Amino acid sequence: MRPLLSASLLLCAFAAGARAQETDTERAAARDVVHTLDSLERSLNIPAMVARLTGPDAARDAVTARAKELMDTELLAMGDDITRHPEIGFTEHRSVKILTDWLTKHGFDVQVGVAGLPTAFVARYKQNHGAPNLGVIVEYDALRGTKGAFHGDQHSTQGPIGLAAAVAVAEYLTRTHTPGSVTVFGTPGEEMMPPVAKTVMNDSGVFRGMDVIVRSHSSMSTGRPAPGFGTCCMNINGTKYTFSGAPAHQLTAWNGRNALTAVIHFFDNVDGIRSNLRPEARIQGVIVEGGAAPNVVPDRTVADFYIRYPDEVYLAQETDMIDNAARAAALATGTKVKIDHYGQLRDGISQGTLGELGFAYMTKFGATNVQPEPGKPQGFEETGSVSSEIPGMGFTAQSSTAPNHTYEMLADATGPVGHHGFVVDAQAMSALLYDFATHAEYRAAVKQEFDAIRGLKSRYLEELKKVYTLPKVPDPE
Repeated sequence: MRPLLSASLLLCAFAAGARAQETDTERAAARDVVHTLDSLERSLNIPAMVARLTGPDAARDAVTARAKELMDTELLAMGDDITRHPEIGFTEHRSVKILTDWLTKHGFDVQVGVAGLPTAFVARYKQNHGAPNLGVIVEYDALRGTKGAFHGDQHSTQGPIGLAAAVAVAEYLTRTHTPGSVTVFGTPGEEMMPPVAKTVMNDSGVFRGMDVIVRSHSSMSTGRPAPGFGTCCMNINGTKYTFSGAPAHQLTAWNGRNALTAVIHFFDNVDGIRSNLRPEARIQGVIVEGGAAPNVVPDRTVADFYIRYPDEVYLAQETDMIDNAARAAALATGTKVKIDHYGQLRDGISQGTLGELGFAYMTKFGATNVQPEPGKPQGFEETGSVSSEIPGMGFTAQSSTAPNHTYEMLADATGPVGHHGFVVDAQAMSALLYDFATHAEYRAAVKQEFDAIRGLKSRYLEELKKVYTLPKVPDPE
């Protein structure tokens, strides 16, 4: 077991890293907002709070020991099993049955198929009562790969980690007659949209009433997000571009209009405008339909794009440019294009009260490749819809030596580095939930910080709109 970071080290690292936003433009444009946020964080005296909560506590240690026991005796093996039987988003029926059968066996009432999603579920511990309401998000979908589904993001053991923490804390609340309740949320298809499952579930009221929500996720390092507004993987607009042409024999191709040529021009146009985009922009697309036979002019093609930027304000401009690149390709080839903005991910709220305590616990329980400086702000879940409405924490103890979405990360899921990181996350998660349930002053600090940051978000976006001005392009003479 590694020692906790000292209070002085926490203070220095927190002050140095309280940069609030991801890019220099964001920090400069919203300087007053960032200053207000920084003052808030200092007023909460988070380092002292973390030092106090992570001090000696036999009851907490018993809870974390129970989480570790469950991982070592049952749940690491469950994660390995799910890893070896991958299922992509919204088809995770086997994985959901394994997770929900285990939850039922350990005293949870389970409802599968919530919010109209067949592989979404809610499980409530039957013997708990009252507030605070503790939520645990678990995921289980595999990546879509060219060789088939694979767990190159280690979602396969996110479920078991959450189950270990949920049961350990729920049993403690029941045994000690401590007010509080534990609910596990099974959220499918994290790697897919549409639908954006967590947003659909949130819009349906599935998470309503939760006072805090936690989850874990694989990582190459053990990190600590800065407080502010952000998401793990940038703000995203998921967009499909469907090109419609006219079929013809390839020997008389002039009788048709080639939708494949149009989509290829579209990709060329996107590459051509990259130099006019801010350097933080990321645009990735694939052709999901490209024609049926080489002797027939393709009359339909479809490209699927994720358009990304660190904030939603410039993302809107970036998306307009990509949309216009598609329209230009259609115009040049005599085809037509339909543009479908089918899904979006947005900034969530990142908190120091939760992030710093979770980071301290991950360090305490022996997390490896620890990054002491705070990174970019990021909400605890990727959609931004839940993490903009409910406080939460994402645990990211190192569980691989390889990057996300790789076959090497898949291999680590069943190896020593993965197993060690998974156990660390389960222990740290159970410790934070214990503190939240048993310390009213900590809950109050979390709520105070969340409400204040949430109130700053609209000001932040308005300030960004003043910076991302469009150039004036004159009519040609």
